[in-house]
Amino acid sequence: MFSRYTALLCAIATIALPMASASAQTALKWAHVYETSEPFHTEAVWAAEEIKKRTDGRFTIDVFPASQLGKEADINQGLTLGTVDIIISGSSFAAREFPPIGVTYFPFTFRDADHLLAYAKSDKYKELTGGYEEASGHHITATTYYGTRHTTSNRPIAKCADMAGLKIRVPDVPAYLAMPRACGANTAPIAFAEVYLALQQGTVEAQENPLTTIDAKKFYEVQKHIVLTGHIVDHLNTIVSKSRWAELSDADKAIFTEVMQEAAARATKIIVDREKALVQTFKDRGLTVTEVDRADFEKNVMEKVTFEEFGYRKADWEAIRAIK
Repeated sequence: MFSRYTALLCAIATIALPMASASAQTALKWAHVYETSEPFHTEAVWAAEEIKKRTDGRFTIDVFPASQLGKEADINQGLTLGTVDIIISGSSFAAREFPPIGVTYFPFTFRDADHLLAYAKSDKYKELTGGYEEASGHHITATTYYGTRHTTSNRPIAKCADMAGLKIRVPDVPAYLAMPRACGANTAPIAFAEVYLALQQGTVEAQENPLTTIDAKKFYEVQKHIVLTGHIVDHLNTIVSKSRWAELSDADKAIFTEVMQEAAARATKIIVDREKALVQTFKDRGLTVTEVDRADFEKNVMEKVTFEEFGYRKADWEAIRAIK
Protein backbone atom coordinates (compact mmCIF):
# COMPACT_ATOMS: atom_id res chain seq x y z
CA MET A 1 0.00 0.00 0.00
CA PHE A 2 2.81 2.37 1.02
CA SER A 3 4.81 1.72 -2.15
CA ARG A 4 1.70 2.29 -4.28
CA TYR A 5 1.08 5.62 -2.48
CA THR A 6 4.71 6.65 -2.95
CA ALA A 7 4.53 5.81 -6.65
CA LEU A 8 1.39 7.93 -6.98
CA LEU A 9 3.10 10.93 -5.35
CA CYS A 10 6.10 10.52 -7.64
CA ALA A 11 3.84 10.43 -10.69
CA ILE A 12 2.03 13.61 -9.59
CA ALA A 13 5.36 15.33 -8.98
CA THR A 14 6.65 14.31 -12.41
CA ILE A 15 3.57 15.84 -14.06
CA ALA A 16 3.61 18.96 -11.86
CA LEU A 17 7.26 19.88 -12.40
CA PRO A 18 7.01 20.82 -16.08
CA MET A 19 3.73 22.62 -15.38
CA ALA A 20 5.40 24.68 -12.66
CA SER A 21 8.37 25.36 -14.94
CA ALA A 22 6.11 26.44 -17.80
CA SER A 23 4.18 28.85 -15.60
CA ALA A 24 7.22 30.29 -13.78
CA GLN A 25 7.83 33.98 -14.36
CA THR A 26 11.20 35.59 -14.99
CA ALA A 27 11.40 39.23 -13.94
CA LEU A 28 13.75 41.48 -15.93
CA LYS A 29 15.00 45.05 -15.47
CA TRP A 30 15.19 47.40 -18.46
CA ALA A 31 17.02 50.69 -17.76
CA HIS A 32 17.66 53.93 -19.65
CA VAL A 33 18.38 57.61 -18.97
CA TYR A 34 15.50 59.22 -20.92
CA GLU A 35 12.38 60.93 -19.61
CA THR A 36 9.02 59.19 -19.38
CA SER A 37 7.58 61.47 -22.08
CA GLU A 38 10.18 60.42 -24.67
CA PRO A 39 9.48 57.65 -27.20
CA PHE A 40 12.53 55.71 -26.05
CA HIS A 41 10.61 55.13 -22.81
CA THR A 42 7.03 54.85 -24.05
CA GLU A 43 8.01 52.30 -26.70
CA ALA A 44 10.15 50.34 -24.22
CA VAL A 45 7.07 50.07 -22.01
CA TRP A 46 5.08 48.89 -25.03
CA ALA A 47 7.78 46.31 -25.80
CA ALA A 48 7.80 45.05 -22.22
CA GLU A 49 4.06 44.40 -22.36
CA GLU A 50 4.32 42.86 -25.82
CA ILE A 51 7.06 40.45 -24.74
CA LYS A 52 4.97 39.42 -21.74
CA LYS A 53 2.01 38.80 -24.04
CA ARG A 54 3.96 36.88 -26.69
CA THR A 55 5.67 34.66 -24.10
CA ASP A 56 2.39 33.89 -22.31
CA GLY A 57 3.52 35.77 -19.22
CA ARG A 58 6.77 33.88 -18.77
CA PHE A 59 8.72 37.15 -18.81
CA THR A 60 7.77 40.33 -16.96
CA ILE A 61 9.87 43.42 -17.62
CA ASP A 62 10.00 46.55 -15.47
CA VAL A 63 11.28 49.63 -17.30
CA PHE A 64 13.30 52.12 -15.24
CA PRO A 65 13.54 55.55 -16.96
CA ALA A 66 15.35 58.81 -16.21
CA SER A 67 18.56 57.33 -14.75
CA GLN A 68 16.67 55.61 -11.92
CA LEU A 69 19.20 52.77 -12.01
CA GLY A 70 22.16 55.03 -12.75
CA LYS A 71 23.69 57.20 -15.44
CA GLU A 72 24.50 55.79 -18.86
CA ALA A 73 27.95 54.60 -17.79
CA ASP A 74 26.40 52.90 -14.76
CA ILE A 75 23.75 50.96 -16.65
CA ASN A 76 26.31 49.81 -19.22
CA GLN A 77 28.37 48.45 -16.36
CA GLY A 78 25.19 47.01 -14.87
CA LEU A 79 24.86 44.65 -17.84
CA THR A 80 28.10 42.98 -16.76
CA LEU A 81 27.41 43.17 -13.03
CA GLY A 82 23.94 41.67 -13.48
CA THR A 83 22.09 44.62 -11.93
CA VAL A 84 20.19 45.22 -15.19
CA ASP A 85 19.14 42.87 -18.00
CA ILE A 86 18.35 45.29 -20.84
CA ILE A 87 19.44 48.86 -21.53
CA ILE A 88 19.04 51.57 -24.16
CA SER A 89 22.38 53.27 -24.81
CA GLY A 90 24.43 55.00 -27.48
CA SER A 91 27.18 53.44 -29.56
CA SER A 92 29.72 55.76 -27.93
CA PHE A 93 29.44 53.53 -24.86
CA ALA A 94 29.53 50.34 -26.92
CA ALA A 95 32.73 51.71 -28.48
CA ARG A 96 34.42 51.55 -25.08
CA GLU A 97 34.27 47.78 -25.45
CA PHE A 98 34.73 47.65 -29.23
CA PRO A 99 36.04 50.96 -30.70
CA PRO A 100 35.18 50.27 -34.39
CA ILE A 101 31.41 50.41 -33.69
CA GLY A 102 31.84 54.08 -32.76
CA VAL A 103 32.44 54.98 -36.42
CA THR A 104 28.67 55.48 -36.63
CA TYR A 105 29.20 58.71 -34.65
CA PHE A 106 31.79 60.10 -37.05
CA PRO A 107 30.46 63.31 -38.66
CA PHE A 108 28.56 62.97 -41.93
CA THR A 109 28.45 59.17 -41.86
CA PHE A 110 24.68 58.91 -42.41
CA ARG A 111 22.65 60.97 -44.84
CA ASP A 112 19.42 60.78 -42.84
CA ALA A 113 17.24 58.50 -40.68
CA ASP A 114 16.42 56.22 -43.62
CA HIS A 115 20.13 55.65 -44.26
CA LEU A 116 20.63 54.77 -40.59
CA LEU A 117 17.77 52.26 -40.71
CA ALA A 118 19.16 50.71 -43.90
CA TYR A 119 22.51 50.30 -42.14
CA ALA A 120 20.72 48.55 -39.24
CA LYS A 121 19.63 45.85 -41.72
CA SER A 122 23.02 45.48 -43.39
CA ASP A 123 25.87 42.98 -43.20
CA LYS A 124 28.14 45.78 -41.93
CA TYR A 125 25.78 46.29 -39.00
CA LYS A 126 25.90 42.56 -38.22
CA GLU A 127 29.69 42.69 -38.38
CA LEU A 128 30.07 45.68 -36.06
CA THR A 129 27.41 44.60 -33.55
CA GLY A 130 28.92 41.11 -33.68
CA GLY A 131 32.32 42.60 -32.83
CA TYR A 132 30.78 44.37 -29.87
CA GLU A 133 29.14 41.13 -28.71
CA GLU A 134 32.41 39.23 -29.01
CA ALA A 135 34.21 41.91 -26.97
CA SER A 136 31.55 42.45 -24.30
CA GLY A 137 29.35 39.37 -24.41
CA HIS A 138 26.24 41.55 -24.63
CA HIS A 139 23.81 41.38 -27.54
CA ILE A 140 22.42 44.35 -29.52
CA THR A 141 18.87 43.53 -30.60
CA ALA A 142 17.77 46.81 -32.20
CA THR A 143 18.82 50.34 -33.15
CA THR A 144 16.61 53.43 -32.83
CA TYR A 145 16.99 56.79 -34.55
CA TYR A 146 17.71 59.39 -31.85
CA GLY A 147 17.69 62.46 -34.03
CA THR A 148 19.96 64.46 -36.32
CA ARG A 149 22.30 66.74 -34.43
CA HIS A 150 22.20 70.42 -35.38
CA THR A 151 23.84 73.53 -33.96
CA THR A 152 22.28 76.46 -32.09
CA SER A 153 24.19 79.70 -31.73
CA ASN A 154 23.99 83.38 -30.96
CA ARG A 155 25.91 84.18 -34.14
CA PRO A 156 24.97 83.30 -37.74
CA ILE A 157 26.77 80.30 -39.24
CA ALA A 158 26.72 79.39 -42.94
CA LYS A 159 30.06 77.67 -43.49
CA CYS A 160 32.67 75.88 -41.42
CA ALA A 161 34.94 78.96 -41.05
CA ASP A 162 32.09 80.87 -39.36
CA MET A 163 32.61 78.65 -36.29
CA ALA A 164 36.20 79.83 -35.74
CA GLY A 165 36.60 80.86 -32.10
CA LEU A 166 33.00 79.93 -31.28
CA LYS A 167 32.56 78.80 -27.66
CA ILE A 168 30.38 75.71 -28.04
CA ARG A 169 29.25 73.06 -25.60
CA VAL A 170 29.79 69.55 -26.97
CA PRO A 171 29.42 66.22 -25.11
CA ASP A 172 32.76 64.80 -24.02
CA VAL A 173 32.67 62.08 -26.69
CA PRO A 174 35.60 62.09 -29.16
CA ALA A 175 33.59 61.84 -32.39
CA TYR A 176 31.21 64.63 -31.25
CA LEU A 177 34.21 66.95 -30.96
CA ALA A 178 35.43 66.26 -34.50
CA MET A 179 33.29 68.72 -36.47
CA PRO A 180 33.50 71.77 -34.15
CA ARG A 181 37.25 71.40 -33.72
CA ALA A 182 37.79 70.92 -37.47
CA CYS A 183 36.00 74.25 -37.92
CA GLY A 184 38.13 76.01 -35.30
CA ALA A 185 35.53 76.24 -32.51
CA ASN A 186 36.48 76.15 -28.83
CA THR A 187 34.67 73.18 -27.27
CA ALA A 188 33.54 72.93 -23.65
CA PRO A 189 32.31 69.62 -22.09
CA ILE A 190 29.66 71.17 -19.82
CA ALA A 191 27.31 68.72 -18.07
CA PHE A 192 24.04 68.35 -19.97
CA ALA A 193 21.94 69.55 -17.03
CA GLU A 194 23.93 72.82 -16.95
CA VAL A 195 23.78 73.69 -20.66
CA TYR A 196 20.77 76.03 -20.47
CA LEU A 197 22.35 78.12 -17.71
CA ALA A 198 25.71 78.18 -19.50
CA LEU A 199 24.02 79.50 -22.66
CA GLN A 200 21.97 82.00 -20.66
CA GLN A 201 25.02 83.37 -18.83
CA GLY A 202 27.27 83.37 -21.90
CA THR A 203 29.71 80.78 -20.57
CA VAL A 204 29.24 79.25 -24.00
CA GLU A 205 27.52 80.80 -27.01
CA ALA A 206 26.47 77.67 -28.85
CA GLN A 207 25.60 73.99 -28.45
CA GLU A 208 24.57 71.05 -30.66
CA ASN A 209 21.74 68.54 -30.26
CA PRO A 210 18.77 67.09 -32.17
CA LEU A 211 15.83 69.47 -32.69
CA THR A 212 13.70 67.42 -30.30
CA THR A 213 16.26 67.99 -27.52
CA ILE A 214 16.61 71.68 -28.36
CA ASP A 215 12.84 71.93 -27.95
CA ALA A 216 12.53 69.77 -24.82
CA LYS A 217 15.35 71.57 -22.99
CA LYS A 218 14.14 75.00 -24.18
CA PHE A 219 17.57 75.99 -25.55
CA TYR A 220 15.67 78.10 -28.11
CA GLU A 221 14.88 80.55 -25.29
CA VAL A 222 18.57 81.51 -24.97
CA GLN A 223 19.73 81.16 -28.59
CA LYS A 224 19.05 83.24 -31.72
CA HIS A 225 19.98 80.86 -34.53
CA ILE A 226 19.24 77.23 -35.31
CA VAL A 227 21.81 76.09 -37.84
CA LEU A 228 20.93 72.87 -39.65
CA THR A 229 24.45 71.42 -39.73
CA GLY A 230 23.09 67.84 -39.60
CA HIS A 231 26.60 66.70 -38.74
CA ILE A 232 25.66 63.50 -36.90
CA VAL A 233 22.62 61.26 -37.42
CA ASP A 234 22.43 59.94 -33.89
CA HIS A 235 21.08 56.63 -32.64
CA LEU A 236 20.59 54.37 -29.63
CA ASN A 237 20.99 50.62 -29.24
CA THR A 238 18.79 48.21 -27.31
CA ILE A 239 21.16 45.77 -25.57
CA VAL A 240 20.49 42.54 -23.65
CA SER A 241 23.08 41.35 -21.14
CA LYS A 242 25.31 38.38 -21.89
CA SER A 243 23.95 36.30 -19.00
CA ARG A 244 20.30 36.95 -19.82
CA TRP A 245 20.71 36.41 -23.59
CA ALA A 246 22.46 33.09 -22.95
CA GLU A 247 19.51 31.88 -20.85
CA LEU A 248 16.91 32.55 -23.54
CA SER A 249 15.74 29.77 -25.84
CA ASP A 250 16.06 30.34 -29.58
CA ALA A 251 12.29 30.91 -29.74
CA ASP A 252 12.43 33.53 -27.00
CA LYS A 253 15.45 35.22 -28.59
CA ALA A 254 13.39 35.56 -31.76
CA ILE A 255 10.48 37.10 -29.82
CA PHE A 256 12.73 39.58 -27.95
CA THR A 257 14.44 40.60 -31.18
CA GLU A 258 11.23 41.02 -33.16
CA VAL A 259 9.49 43.05 -30.45
CA MET A 260 12.50 45.27 -29.72
CA GLN A 261 12.94 46.01 -33.41
CA GLU A 262 9.25 46.89 -33.68
CA ALA A 263 9.64 49.22 -30.70
CA ALA A 264 12.69 50.84 -32.33
CA ALA A 265 10.73 51.42 -35.55
CA ARG A 266 7.83 52.96 -33.61
CA ALA A 267 10.13 55.31 -31.68
CA THR A 268 12.00 56.25 -34.86
CA LYS A 269 8.77 57.29 -36.60
CA ILE A 270 7.78 59.50 -33.67
CA ILE A 271 11.16 61.26 -33.69
CA VAL A 272 11.15 61.78 -37.48
CA ASP A 273 7.63 63.26 -37.38
CA ARG A 274 8.53 65.57 -34.49
CA GLU A 275 11.65 66.83 -36.24
CA LYS A 276 9.72 67.73 -39.40
CA ALA A 277 7.23 69.80 -37.42
CA LEU A 278 9.85 71.55 -35.26
CA VAL A 279 11.59 73.46 -38.07
CA GLN A 280 8.45 75.54 -38.59
CA THR A 281 7.80 75.71 -34.85
CA PHE A 282 11.18 77.35 -34.26
CA LYS A 283 10.58 79.82 -37.09
CA ASP A 284 7.22 80.69 -35.54
CA ARG A 285 9.00 81.38 -32.25
CA GLY A 286 11.12 84.01 -33.99
CA LEU A 287 14.38 82.10 -34.39
CA THR A 288 16.44 82.20 -37.57
CA VAL A 289 16.62 78.69 -39.03
CA THR A 290 19.28 78.32 -41.71
CA GLU A 291 20.75 75.64 -43.98
CA VAL A 292 24.54 75.43 -44.30
CA ASP A 293 27.07 74.41 -46.91
CA ARG A 294 27.36 70.84 -45.62
CA ALA A 295 29.92 69.93 -48.28
CA ASP A 296 32.21 72.60 -46.85
CA PHE A 297 31.81 71.23 -43.31
CA GLU A 298 32.43 67.67 -44.47
CA LYS A 299 35.52 68.69 -46.48
CA ASN A 300 37.07 70.31 -43.41
CA VAL A 301 36.36 67.29 -41.21
CA MET A 302 37.88 64.86 -43.72
CA GLU A 303 40.98 67.02 -44.14
CA LYS A 304 41.61 67.69 -40.45
CA VAL A 305 40.37 64.58 -38.61
CA THR A 306 41.51 60.98 -38.96
CA PHE A 307 39.50 57.83 -38.23
CA GLU A 308 42.47 56.15 -36.58
CA GLU A 309 42.72 58.71 -33.77
CA PHE A 310 39.35 57.43 -32.51
CA GLY A 311 40.07 53.74 -33.04
CA TYR A 312 37.77 53.63 -36.09
CA ARG A 313 38.41 52.02 -39.47
CA LYS A 314 37.92 54.11 -42.60
CA ALA A 315 36.83 50.98 -44.52
CA ASP A 316 33.86 50.62 -42.16
CA TRP A 317 32.89 54.26 -42.73
CA GLU A 318 33.13 53.85 -46.49
CA ALA A 319 31.02 50.68 -46.40
CA ILE A 320 28.32 52.42 -44.35
CA ARG A 321 28.33 55.46 -46.63
CA ALA A 322 27.81 53.18 -49.65
CA ILE A 323 24.61 51.65 -48.23
CA LYS A 324 21.54 52.75 -50.19
